[in-house]
Amino acid sequence: MPRPTKAAIIVGGGSGIAAAAATELARHGYGIAVMSPSGRGSALAAELGGVGLDGSNRSVEDLAAIVDLTLTRYGRIDAVVNGSGHAASGPVLDLTDEDWTDGMEGYLLNVVRMARLVTPHLIAAGGGSIVNISTSSPFEPNPRYPVSATFRAALASFTKLYADEYGPSNVRMNNVLPGFTKEDPSTVPAEWTSRIPLRRAASTAEVARLIRFLATEESSYVTGQNLRIDGGVTRSV
Repeated sequence: MPRPTKAAIIVGGGSGIAAAAATELARHGYGIAVMSPSGRGSALAAELGGVGLDGSNRSVEDLAAIVDLTLTRYGRIDAVVNGSGHAASGPVLDLTDEDWTDGMEGYLLNVVRMARLVTPHLIAAGGGSIVNISTSSPFEPNPRYPVSATFRAALASFTKLYADEYGPSNVRMNNVLPGFTKEDPSTVPAEWTSRIPLRRAASTAEVARLIRFLATEESSYVTGQNLRIDGGVTRSV
């Protein structure tokens, strides 16, 4: 089997949007390396003809391991998709220090650490792209999810700083800001989507197409951006 000419790492790719992104990138010719803590990422990678391992986006050792595995299998890295799990939620002052620390590890430092590991390899490949799966709420914070809103707003700032530093090396970073997303949006009752201008949830496949656009040379002049894909629910200009 010939080696793919491009390779992508998908972190947190066992389910949801990141899993759909792995499938989308594989469909477009990328060699895939998937990491997730559940084992589902490795199973998906095997289905896609790629490689996978079980690990956490909060572990420097696990992130380094998926980078090394990708290089061993494909000899290069061209794109990274950073997915994440769910942090604690609840009233802002009910959250513990441990809740806030875990959110910083899973929503912000995961990206910083992966960028530190992978950027030299993206530069060596002649350029590349990092796409972070964020949420639609950093700029209109949802009081139900203060940890997510806080650290994903910080992620937006880090993304700007990274884009400025590594743009001259043709290495890009962007964030995808999805709203209400389901694998099958038809399962969502209409009363749950009445405030969304498009009157429906997004499918994971729709969000994955945006991720693929940002991960590939199709978006070669896009960096440092926070792209909403929320059906128009965000009101800010």
